[in-house]
Amino acid sequence: QVQFVESGGGLVQAGGSLRLSCVASGNIFSISAIGWYRQVPGKQRDMVARISSAGGANYADSVQGRFTISRDNAKNTVYLQMNSLKAEDTAVYYCNTAIRSASWGPGTQVTVSS
Repeated sequence: QVQFVESGGGLVQAGGSLRLSCVASGNIFSISAIGWYRQVPGKQRDMVARISSAGGANYADSVQGRFTISRDNAKNTVYLQMNSLKAEDTAVYYCNTAIRSASWGPGTQVTVSS
């Protein structure tokens, strides 16, 4: 099973930008879809964006137009470019193949100050 490690989070002011990276432990070429998910302590995990092997992307309504997901198969990496960040984007961000995946990486903390 492919393992993912997230990075790129940090503290940013509202309106700012961050780019998250998700590095897979193996070749992601054969993985049909990889997504970014986020979770606030005490709340359920939600899908943020998903990208297919062909490059097609889906986004949560709350981030549509602000976030862009992309993948670089040669680098076994998926990215999430986050622009116009809002305080409600504050969460731990994870990448995985599905929201019901049994194994999750450490995630990366994104904190947006108002």
